[in-house]
Amino acid sequence: MTSSVRTSDAPAPAATHDTPRGFIPALEGMRGLAALGVLVTHVAFQTGATHTAILGRIWGRFDLAVAVFFALSGFLLWRGHAGAARGLGPAQGMMRYWLSRATRILPAYWVAVAVVLTFLPTAHASFRTWWANLGLVQVFVPLTLTDGLTQMWSLSVEVAFYLVLPFLALALVRLRGSAARLRIPAIVALVAVSLTWAFLPVPAPEGIHHDNWLPGYLPWFGAGMVLAELSVSTPGRMHRWARHRVAMFLVAVAAFALTTTELAGPEGLVRPEPWQYAVKMALGAVMSFALMAPLVLSDTSRHRFLASPAALAVGRWSYGIFIWHLAVLSIVFPVFGLVPFAGHFVYVLVLTVVLSIAVASASYALVEEPARRAVIRWNTRRAAAERPSGSTASPAAINATSTGN
Repeated sequence: MTSSVRTSDAPAPAATHDTPRGFIPALEGMRGLAALGVLVTHVAFQTGATHTAILGRIWGRFDLAVAVFFALSGFLLWRGHAGAARGLGPAQGMMRYWLSRATRILPAYWVAVAVVLTFLPTAHASFRTWWANLGLVQVFVPLTLTDGLTQMWSLSVEVAFYLVLPFLALALVRLRGSAARLRIPAIVALVAVSLTWAFLPVPAPEGIHHDNWLPGYLPWFGAGMVLAELSVSTPGRMHRWARHRVAMFLVAVAAFALTTTELAGPEGLVRPEPWQYAVKMALGAVMSFALMAPLVLSDTSRHRFLASPAALAVGRWSYGIFIWHLAVLSIVFPVFGLVPFAGHFVYVLVLTVVLSIAVASASYALVEEPARRAVIRWNTRRAAAERPSGSTASPAAINATSTGN
């Protein structure tokens, strides 16, 4: 994402209304915290910290950082469609959108899969594991989530959302202009229906659970999509509530706290009952909405920590942290002479954070950023070839539509 940072004291909703694709620095910091949250819950599990009283349930529920990831994607990718419905400019074309998503996700991911399946001794590198992971269909193919790559189930779900999103936009294409006020109720209705997903007798291969597919996680994406609609709407009650950052944070904490109880399922990897799964999805949506609302519906210049240079750096490397941290964690134990599930949570956490950030920064510099720039150059050359003689196009506009979020 490339754009200038807004520094005026005017309320953010007006700015967002004018620039639906503008860069919000605090969201980059939030993305970085979400990546670290996923890392924390995996370290806690592999050191046995999830089995300690009280704190164990908390560490185990840091997997709700995935809800924040999904809500961020829902917001960033949907706001162009929300803006287009209100006459704020065209949404990104479907093919260019899919190209930007592929550029963002696949190069670094394929490198991670190849390295893990080739060099990690505990990875089960069968042919089926290779093609399922390279194709991001692990949640549909039994026994293909392997050591060093088990976190990729959520990336598989997210990529499914990327593929479906243009069709969701097409389904709401008639809700434009004055009818745009119906878009939020339509999204909320979709979210409400998706909460029944775990109750449905959907056939799945043996060893695969259908509640790990995209429809079950639509509430988390939907939280971001509703925020995208609000961000380009006339400021109203929700915008006023979003200015109360402490109150919104307490709502998020309360939702998270409820997920640590039996309401959101049992401890560990035990499958929840359908009603517990639905409760977890609903609470994760509430938590994500409450965390993000002050960042996108109020004055974005006030979120100094999330927009600090350190937070922005971690956010920039967040994708690399996510795709590499389990591989890093897998080698921390033997390299430092530690036994899995035998304690040392803080020690292993510090080592994993430091090493994951180092690997992620290298991944960003050597794979992610070169791939992004290559696509920008390709789009620039293509746009220049397609322009009529004598016409001009803004390089910034080309960059913005080439890179996505």
